[in-house]
Amino acid sequence: MEQARNAGLGAGGRRGADVVWRRAPWRWAPALLCLVAAAADGSSQRHWPVPYKRFSFRPEPDPYCQAKYTFCPTGSAIPVMKDDDVIEVFRLQAPVWEFKYGDLLGHMKIMHDAVGFRSTSTGKNYTMEWYELFQLGNCTFPHLRPEMNAPFWCNQGAACFFEGIDDIHWKENGTLVLVATVSGNVFNKMAKWVKQDNETGIYYETWTVQASPEKGAETWFESYDCSKFVLRTYKKLAELGAEFKKIETNYTRIFLYSGEPAYLGNETSIFGPAGDKTLALAIKRFYYPFKPHLTTKEFLLSFLQMFDTVVIHRQFYLFYNFEYWFLPMKFPFIKITYEEIPLPNRNKTLSGL
Repeated sequence: MEQARNAGLGAGGRRGADVVWRRAPWRWAPALLCLVAAAADGSSQRHWPVPYKRFSFRPEPDPYCQAKYTFCPTGSAIPVMKDDDVIEVFRLQAPVWEFKYGDLLGHMKIMHDAVGFRSTSTGKNYTMEWYELFQLGNCTFPHLRPEMNAPFWCNQGAACFFEGIDDIHWKENGTLVLVATVSGNVFNKMAKWVKQDNETGIYYETWTVQASPEKGAETWFESYDCSKFVLRTYKKLAELGAEFKKIETNYTRIFLYSGEPAYLGNETSIFGPAGDKTLALAIKRFYYPFKPHLTTKEFLLSFLQMFDTVVIHRQFYLFYNFEYWFLPMKFPFIKITYEEIPLPNRNKTLSGL
């Protein structure tokens, strides 16, 4: 698949304000409580979870956004299969960043998901996955650029398709298992859907935000990551008639737990000429410890600041749909889970169309 293009969103604060951002969060509490209370007045009418916003096209990349590891370096176009071909569909899963850390993150069940295909008529294998263009950190936190006022986001994710399946990569510490077979005709219809899904769902979302870890708890925001792409692909294949095997499938999810979020505004309303300077400074102060390229000493200090803000003072600012939200954090605050999400049932999927 052709490499997606990225656009920068926003901008960042002045260097001279660094010292202000480092101040203890409770010094901002009185002003922030008023801002959050005002925003919360309208949030009770919202429908949760907030729908993920889709777009009509992918914007051009901003040269400022650079990836340490090239996105989809061997990507290719999705081939057109013969209608009567039999295509095997594989579930692929391996530890995140296995190429750098081996199976380390696998022990913590932090896994990356993909889909594999094999044409039985040609014998060719293919891999399809969805991940960040500029690595996870850039999708999760912004840059605070001295020459710009608002946080600058290098956040975009996209699908990558290429010939071949690296059997060792997926099997050694993860999963490579057949989950379904489909016709070439169904594969071609799925390929058209992938192109549209890839062009309209342009940005990555790390967090799932819920009211609590309890089953049935309110979900405020859904994540949009590699596993969600795989789940959408399976669902589309089921809608097109695929029959999936009855096997257990688990996925990594990263949760934030909070009370009902309060809507704060977008880049213009907060950071623009007529924006809210107090709120703008509070948001930039929150993101300051997450800046990239820290020394070990800086990272330890930043970690203490993050812990103080999120756990002790229970504050988190979420950027979702290019808008900012305040999360009143709740115990256990942050959690990584490895949850079972069943493969789709064709009959149930078709009945829901």
